[in-house]
Amino acid sequence: MKRLLPILLAGLAACAGSTSVEKGGLVPLRLDEEALSSAYTPRRMALLVGISEVDDPHWRGLRYPVKDAMDLAEALRDPARGRFDQVRVLSRPEETTRASIIAALRQLRQEAHRPDDVVVVYVSAHGTLARDNQGELRRYLVTRDSSYRAIPQTALSMDALKAEFDGLTSRRRLLVLATCHSGSGKSLLPKELEAELAGIKSGFYARPLEESSRASLVFAACDWGETAREDEGLRNDIYTHFLIDGLGGAADRNADGAVTATEAHDFARRRTFAFTEGRQRPSAEIMEVGADPVVLSGSISRTGRPELFSYNPRLDGFTLKVDGEARTDLPGGAAVVPGKRTVELTKGDSVLVRREVQVNAGERLPLERLLSEAFPHRSLSLLGGMFTFADARSRNELLPRAPEVALSLRLEDKPLQDWALLFDVSFSTGDQKLRVAPGSEVPFDYTTFTTGVALPYLWRWQRLTLFAGPRVAALYLGRSFDVEAFAGSQSFFTVSPGVVGGVVWRVGERLELMSQAQLMLTYVVVDGKGQAVGFTGGWAGVGYRF
Repeated sequence: MKRLLPILLAGLAACAGSTSVEKGGLVPLRLDEEALSSAYTPRRMALLVGISEVDDPHWRGLRYPVKDAMDLAEALRDPARGRFDQVRVLSRPEETTRASIIAALRQLRQEAHRPDDVVVVYVSAHGTLARDNQGELRRYLVTRDSSYRAIPQTALSMDALKAEFDGLTSRRRLLVLATCHSGSGKSLLPKELEAELAGIKSGFYARPLEESSRASLVFAACDWGETAREDEGLRNDIYTHFLIDGLGGAADRNADGAVTATEAHDFARRRTFAFTEGRQRPSAEIMEVGADPVVLSGSISRTGRPELFSYNPRLDGFTLKVDGEARTDLPGGAAVVPGKRTVELTKGDSVLVRREVQVNAGERLPLERLLSEAFPHRSLSLLGGMFTFADARSRNELLPRAPEVALSLRLEDKPLQDWALLFDVSFSTGDQKLRVAPGSEVPFDYTTFTTGVALPYLWRWQRLTLFAGPRVAALYLGRSFDVEAFAGSQSFFTVSPGVVGGVVWRVGERLELMSQAQLMLTYVVVDGKGQAVGFTGGWAGVGYRF
């Protein structure tokens, strides 16, 4: 207390002696505007990996991975091209082990902490395949310390690499894989696995689906099952050579002053395909919709020409034609003159879609949107089929199998994408006979009427659509008898839940073939006794999209 008192007195004296400072007043700060702007400016960062040599002699050496990484680094650092703030190259033996590469990726995650940072990860190396501990076939990047006899334990799996890449905070990120897993070129497979793959009738293994997160781009130097090649004349990986070449401005297809990642890839893809005479087809997994957010070279200095593009696997192999002129094979894109253009997607002699569209300067139009808009999402089908109760007792006591006609209205992508609203009505009338005892039949007239509404999910692949989902239906069944023992009528009305499923095959732009089946559970009263019964129906017919 004695030590505290002088401090309090000194504080009171200071307050009493000051007449110009208000308690709680604002204190002016001097901020460096340049430092503040730098702190909030998105950074451009790249991590480039080139692995030419591996310790295990079973892996043959590659000539150009280190040069690939160095050449790309030069282009990205260049103030006239990439203008990247930070470019790190991993090429020395101690930098290209599995642990070192993972550590570098995690350090990059800490440094590129803003969502609008531009981040590029590039790898040029051997690739291989091996079965993991569960026997699943996995893809691996051959790092400097990879053992040919223990690939899962020593190499860097592509799943692990992709997981580190997806962990980046940036929403503007690009992963480029200048490697392959085909057993030739820039890959090597264990002999036993090579023999196993050679026996697969398809000629190779199934292509996996890359899970690319939104605003994430994954480029590969070749398509799945193909070979990534180096070339002695180019002194580079072929795809990498043309990718760097495009950063000089040649890849700027819309002439806005900047080369984006997709523009650079399309430029390199076409030239790689031509240079290898079709033996190597670079691929891309792109989930970003709208403007490409990854600018690799230059800067946007003017409004670019309109672009038409698609990286949707559904359109792979189609040709984009504009005003009757073939512009590019998909996947990819093309810049066009602003105005009203006739756009076609063709494959051979068949035309998938032909539409007139208005495109404006600076607009990027995904071609799958045209495809979605080109085909009407409503369909009305006239169907014929059969109505029946599911159990034999109900068929004997209520109504045997009976033919019926139906109308079905399907509204696709309602209320959500890949869902549908399905409305149907069916009708049947005629004469039937009940078998009340062996050798004894009672004739009667009947009328059935059903109406249902369903919410099925849609699975669509090219011309084929499958659907299945819950359904609610109302059933009316009326019967009239005119025999010596009884004359009169009976009627039943129920509302019941169930399921519906079906298949649609589009045979033309408007015409389709459709089949639909449903299974319902209901409750009816027969001769004063209630019972739960199932009833079902199967229809097939033709539909018109409008």
